Amino acid sequence: MGEFFGSIGWLLLTLGVLVTFHEFGHYWVARRCGVKVLRFSVGFGRPLWTRIGRDGTEYVVAAVPLGGYVRMLDEREGDVPAGELEQAFNRKPVSQRIAIVAAGPLANILFAVGAFWLMFVVGKPDYLPVVGPAEGIAAQAGLREGDRLVAVGDRPVSTWTDATIALVEAVLARRDVALSVVAGDGGERRVPLPLSHIDRALDEREAMRELGIRARAPVAPAVVGRALPDRPGARAGLLAGDRIMAVDERPVETFAQLYDAIQAAAAIDPELTLKVRREGVLRTIRATAEAGTGSDGRPNFQLGIAQPDARDTVLRYGAVEALPAALRETWRMTATTVAFLGHMALGRASLENVAGPIGIAQTANSSAALGVAWFLSFLAIMSLSIGILNLLPIPILDGGHLLYYLIEVVKGSPVSERALIAGQYVGLALLAGLMGLAFYNDILRLVP
Repeated sequence: MGEFFGSIGWLLLTLGVLVTFHEFGHYWVARRCGVKVLRFSVGFGRPLWTRIGRDGTEYVVAAVPLGGYVRMLDEREGDVPAGELEQAFNRKPVSQRIAIVAAGPLANILFAVGAFWLMFVVGKPDYLPVVGPAEGIAAQAGLREGDRLVAVGDRPVSTWTDATIALVEAVLARRDVALSVVAGDGGERRVPLPLSHIDRALDEREAMRELGIRARAPVAPAVVGRALPDRPGARAGLLAGDRIMAVDERPVETFAQLYDAIQAAAAIDPELTLKVRREGVLRTIRATAEAGTGSDGRPNFQLGIAQPDARDTVLRYGAVEALPAALRETWRMTATTVAFLGHMALGRASLENVAGPIGIAQTANSSAALGVAWFLSFLAIMSLSIGILNLLPIPILDGGHLLYYLIEVVKGSPVSERALIAGQYVGLALLAGLMGLAFYNDILRLVP
């Protein structure tokens, strides 16, 4: 239950911060343009907290935290007193209406820059981009265990996360790419990867398995770094700091050996006997391994324990150097997100990647567990995603309104009321379909 409530807490924090920034963008520009704001709401539904500001705006925190809105004075939504007509949104020039609508997504992008900046200042722990046992296309191309990735194509990489994102982009596009690598002896070479040969019918997980590149497993002792709540290890009594000596009488020294021993023993009988040293005392603990799926998508057996932090590099900049780094990261992640949306639309990336509240909550919780810098990275990416999705030309979203205003600029008059209503229905249908897919994927994540 601890993990459940932790996920809910991080979800509320994430949505609360990002929705507030998005709506504040609309609010701030609207006020600068002389539009009267009637309500600034974080969340939908029944108000839990309200306050009337000195500017007459009603500030609300509502019960359903899955979004928010800024309600402005508008003749299309009700009667407007004659003395306030000049403060109505619909009476403003189209340039100001465009600025007001675009301000929400732009606020999300600015938040992402700030979050990435703080992430770089704090320092983000990660793994060096050193290759483990190579298989498939990577092995055939000549990549060897111990090679350190320096660049993927013309994109320099300094961490395993950077390398993974660049490789996934190339795999999804089925774009041939050359790796710049440094071998263990210091020699540099180029390794061409013919990714265009990967079957386009494969989704990204299957395609990455075809590629066959894995990170080198860090040499970590068989010590429990964390026993995940409500998982077999925690239920059996394993605690952080326990040194596991053997699994069913099979001695283990490293965490990699512990993983292999669990897989071998649980394949015969999931009831495992663990020899554990705790504070100098040898104990016997019995735990039942659960069937699950690894990060590579393959089935495995799990106790729900995490190894000690074995990350071997920290991505950190000084306060001044962090600003251009944050701008580059924002641009890079924006391009990555847009490309990924295109791959999903073309069927190259699985629609399972669309996550709803449960998926976001789980990711927020796991990011927070990795530390402040990782949670800031998650916030930045979520903020960018919200900004980009809102700019899509779908009625109801900000991008749909911007499309209407651009049409108005071209034709010299507003879009007809009939077209607006038709667009609202189309937008509602698309949004309902997207939300249905997200909730469906969330439910699948909860089903073993």
